Amino acid sequence: MASLDELRGERIQKLTTLRATGQDPYPITTNRELTIEAVIARFATLTKRCKPLTIAGRVMGLRHQGALCFVDLDDGTGRLQTLIKQDVVGDESFNLFIETIDRGDFITATGSVGLTKRQERTLFAREWQPLVKTLRPLPDKWHGLTDIEERFRRRYLDSLMDEVVKNRFFIRSSIITALREILNKADYLEVETPILQPLYGGASAVPFKTHHKALDLPLYLRISPELYLKRMLVGNFSKIYEFSRCFRNEGIDATHNPEFTMLEFYEAYSDVEAQRAFVEELIKKLVRKITKTASLTYNTQLINFSERFKVISFFDLLKRQALIANPETADLRELTLKATQLAIILPPGANREMVMDYIYKKVCRPKLIQPTFIVDYPKSALPLAKGRTDSPTLVDAFQLVIGGLEIAKAFSELNDPLEQAERFNAQESNHTAGDSEAQLKDNDFLEALEYGMPPAGGVGIGVDRLVMLLTNTTNIREVIYFPTLRPK
Repeated sequence: MASLDELRGERIQKLTTLRATGQDPYPITTNRELTIEAVIARFATLTKRCKPLTIAGRVMGLRHQGALCFVDLDDGTGRLQTLIKQDVVGDESFNLFIETIDRGDFITATGSVGLTKRQERTLFAREWQPLVKTLRPLPDKWHGLTDIEERFRRRYLDSLMDEVVKNRFFIRSSIITALREILNKADYLEVETPILQPLYGGASAVPFKTHHKALDLPLYLRISPELYLKRMLVGNFSKIYEFSRCFRNEGIDATHNPEFTMLEFYEAYSDVEAQRAFVEELIKKLVRKITKTASLTYNTQLINFSERFKVISFFDLLKRQALIANPETADLRELTLKATQLAIILPPGANREMVMDYIYKKVCRPKLIQPTFIVDYPKSALPLAKGRTDSPTLVDAFQLVIGGLEIAKAFSELNDPLEQAERFNAQESNHTAGDSEAQLKDNDFLEALEYGMPPAGGVGIGVDRLVMLLTNTTNIREVIYFPTLRPK
């Protein structure tokens, strides 16, 4: 078997041959008249056309039969067989095609469309032209790759060789479009907030740090757009949303990638109860839009979206699933012991709420298959959420879990600047004690709050996990076209 270097050398020689015969292997103009998708859609009409038709695409298959060559052309919109006959295109053109064109190359073909004897739709070429001469051969086998990271590293080959992979990203685009349509119809305004921030905030995470030379200023890649979107509420924008690229310097696993997409939206004069109803309606609309039904299968489990979503408290989950008798009052030592029994590795400086969260993620969340809202979180776990009026230790918040995936998190936004300052101070104490994910005190945000932020309900939805759910994909790297990978 020839080596890659040998195959590449052969293709470079073919490139030289094309140029020696006066052909441009990389012309500026394509002269394509219709996409292949359009040709297929209008095929019956085009068969009656007298004027020649020009299509273009990548050669995905070549079958030589003496003075005939059958070519499968794919332009990204569809695939169409093209027949190149020696007695039609001429000896010189036919021989040049046979000598220089390989699978993977791009060409244009001009001719008439019709059916072969086997009733296959075909363009019968009168002439052809090179469009791109490729220097590396396409892989013969792709589906059976044992090194999954090679698929992600060469994603362009992954989507080229596997229609399922390519279609997954069409679905991703449809999901984002549908979300925009739902929010726009509900009178939300799409906005943009900074990716480079002088102080990271809005979530519990470790940031990526960079530096701006001209300002001699340390900056962080955002971990969340939340604090800037809330500033816009102060600025008299009442219903806003943003699709934000976020960055968190954390581990990589089946549901985490350091770079990911969040949808966050905020409504002034609203609260978490109203947002919970809106989120349920939004998810149901989205599922129907994408799947055309009220159910879907995720990881072999059938998930039903026609019923009301379940609601369960965070502490009840810990009681039922983790068998913690009194999680509301359990101390750090008791919770740490339970985590150890469950083989959970805790980070240094983990406090009581963090340990409960780790136990929940390990034991409880994977068992929540049907759409479930989790409510009644401890106040110290969500420092940006407003406290419950009926319980001083809880916040007015929810998390939506579907198929074992955290899909959304929301709360009634804390707008008391003095209480927010106290919460930030407590977070900074946690940070000093070793919690690297604790939030820092943002004095600029506190100043904005002192000018007055209306009561509001805010929601964050993990777009990548939502795409995982709607495409029945169990690894987040399958739904991010360029996931973060270790270099070879």
